[in-house]
Amino acid sequence: MSRLRVAVLGSTGSIGRQALDVAARFPERVEVVALAAHSSGTALMDQARRFGVSRLALGDYDAAERATADCGSFVAGGPEALEEIASECGADLVLNALVGAAGLRISIAALRSGARLALANKESLVVGGDLVTALGLDRIIPVDSEHSAIFQCLAGEPASAVSRIWLTASGGPFRGWDPERLAEVSVEEALAHPRWTMGPKITVDSATLMNKGLEAIEAHHLFGVGYDNISVVVHPQSCVHSMVEFADGSVKAHLGATDMRVPIQYAFSHPERWGAPVPPVDFLSIGSLEFEAPDLETFPSLRLAFDAGRAGGTAPAVLNAANEVAVASFLDRRCALDAIPQTVERVLCAHTVVPADSIETVEAADDWARREALRVLVS
Repeated sequence: MSRLRVAVLGSTGSIGRQALDVAARFPERVEVVALAAHSSGTALMDQARRFGVSRLALGDYDAAERATADCGSFVAGGPEALEEIASECGADLVLNALVGAAGLRISIAALRSGARLALANKESLVVGGDLVTALGLDRIIPVDSEHSAIFQCLAGEPASAVSRIWLTASGGPFRGWDPERLAEVSVEEALAHPRWTMGPKITVDSATLMNKGLEAIEAHHLFGVGYDNISVVVHPQSCVHSMVEFADGSVKAHLGATDMRVPIQYAFSHPERWGAPVPPVDFLSIGSLEFEAPDLETFPSLRLAFDAGRAGGTAPAVLNAANEVAVASFLDRRCALDAIPQTVERVLCAHTVVPADSIETVEAADDWARREALRVLVS
């Protein structure tokens, strides 16, 4: 049996490290052929030695030069190096686990190469959903736990039978809080997610519920469901990863452990299923499963994301870019948590939406939104 040739882009982040854990568990099934990250050269080289990988890239030029000099192995540098590794490494499957809108060109490069795309970079679809899906929706396997759950619930079901997608949210660390309290939240409190272990940017997005809004836009593109038929429900136990409701009233729910290695492994094994990477759910110890409506007054980011998705065109790209800038400002302790949705809303209000019909148009909107968000944050 030939091994699956996998490229892991974003290999030093949370998803990338867990993907390599999965690869290490199945050396007879998975061969890692390329690794890439943004700037973590030392960690990248450690991974390269562990898996015997010579095709390496860092998105940061200076970090790539340092890694090459320190280790004696060539590490390609710059954003174009990430695109080249996605398109030219000969992988059967490219895992895009990079963070942010920069992942869009990587997703496009991977699909143009003919590879399957294991997509953990939700911004690819948020920013340029139509551009990405036009290249081969049937070759995209979602890695986000929610979208992997929906993907599995839809197996064997006709698209015409789907009446609603239910995205579940843990509620984050501030579930039940009054809006006024969010102005005093510390970075440490925001990063203390009650259920999942993730990178800092996505953890902050989970705390504001922006992450769930971005997931709604992603689900719209992946599964062809209108925004009026996508609902978010807060589920604190995080056992139900998402649900699909069908025309006859039936609902399929995907349940499992809160461990990202499960959806990552399914992206590798699909359509097969390999041995579980974590202990199974003990339903006797869970007790009750709770579901409640999200609080849009405390967490306006969710509303903003749905509004941007419905507006279409360049609005989601602007939403995402403004959010990335505001989240970075919060992590640097230069603004309060509640300034994130305030900044995003002001930037969206200042934007004139145009069709997102090319990468250049999307990137121009992204660039404008970042500059506008910075202006808003210092005003």
